Amino acid sequence: MPQAPPLTQQDISARLEERLGRVHARQRLGIESDHEAQIFGQGINFFHPENWYSVHAGIRTFLKLTGLYWRGQKNTEQIAIRHNYIEREDVPPKFDGFTILQLSDLHADMNPGPMPRLVELVEEVKYDVCVLTGDYRGNTFGPFEAALESMVLVRSRLKEPVYGVLGNHDTIRMVPGLEEMGIRMLLNESETITFGGQRLHLAGIDDAHYYRADNIQNAASKIPHDEFSILLSHTPEIYRQAAHADFKLLLSGHTHGGQVCLPGSVPITLDSVLPRHMGNGPWNYHNMAGYTSVGVGSSIVPVRFNCPPEITLHRLQRPSSFPRS
Repeated sequence: MPQAPPLTQQDISARLEERLGRVHARQRLGIESDHEAQIFGQGINFFHPENWYSVHAGIRTFLKLTGLYWRGQKNTEQIAIRHNYIEREDVPPKFDGFTILQLSDLHADMNPGPMPRLVELVEEVKYDVCVLTGDYRGNTFGPFEAALESMVLVRSRLKEPVYGVLGNHDTIRMVPGLEEMGIRMLLNESETITFGGQRLHLAGIDDAHYYRADNIQNAASKIPHDEFSILLSHTPEIYRQAAHADFKLLLSGHTHGGQVCLPGSVPITLDSVLPRHMGNGPWNYHNMAGYTSVGVGSSIVPVRFNCPPEITLHRLQRPSSFPRS
């Protein structure tokens, strides 16, 4: 089957204006143009090492000289399947056992090693809905076509429905291509999933880490406060706002779990402003459950140490059905 020709920049701009409205689309594109490739001074963190490419080259050279680079690169292919059981009394009875597959931080164009293994794994697992929590591209600016091409293969192995949000490495210009391949992008929006006459709500926000384009108020505006709601955010750094907006579950990524960790999976840095226990795996804040995925891909340099990549299966469960060991 012949592939459709790639969209021109004019086509992308027109589709974004149709999708988001003229003012929103131009504002979002303007924010990107103003802050692309900044190393200091933008977003939640003041310093952004992912934009300092001379440092990337130095790290890569050091690892090669020490002989660690190829070991770390091999580690990126050892993707684990992690299971997270979310036991809550407010899970609607009809959604008892509802399973969410989360993929995060693919950085698909700079991580060719893990992608074949990822494709194999997603065909093996069973789930009801798939969510993608951002960072499809390796760089934070520049071309994105290679990332979209890699995402086409991954998406072809995922069963519907698939929802996604943007990360700090992603440009809003990727949205038409991602949606064209069947990923419903949630840009400060929500969707309602209905089963057996009961509902849960899935919301997603735009990047809150670098571009600060998130709007939780918009994302939550159509969700009744007493119904079960899940928020997708690339970064977990907005956990306070999410909890106080009555979300019951926050699924995020961004931290890579540190990516390069000391023995015992102790991260050297998380590149995030949040308590360290929220940087990897399940956690709770007030009445909200949270989960931070360590992601599939790697950033800055394609290596991992003491922090294997993951895909995650989240199972919603009412207390009576929670498996006891």
